[in-house]
Amino acid sequence: MKFFWGLLAGFILGVAAGLILAPQSGEATLAQLGEQSVMLRDRSGGLSGITGDLRNRADSLTSEVRSRANDALEQGREIYSRTKDDLSSRYTRAKSGDM
Repeated sequence: MKFFWGLLAGFILGVAAGLILAPQSGEATLAQLGEQSVMLRDRSGGLSGITGDLRNRADSLTSEVRSRANDALEQGREIYSRTKDDLSSRYTRAKSGDM
């Protein structure tokens, strides 16, 4: 509990010191923050196009990986089936003494 009160007191003192020792007036600071927020909004607008492009690429890559995985799974099933049939026929021939 002491830690919380110390943290709160430190925060309040830090804000007060920042306001007192600020190198410019409050109006100038607000104007500067407004300009920076506009710049940040403009930059983030450009990022939304990039993120959309990345999302499309990721979706495309995911589809391709799924397709390849399904193809590999189907090939594995075919190989398993052929091998199983071959071993079954060899076992049957060996059991009957045809080998």
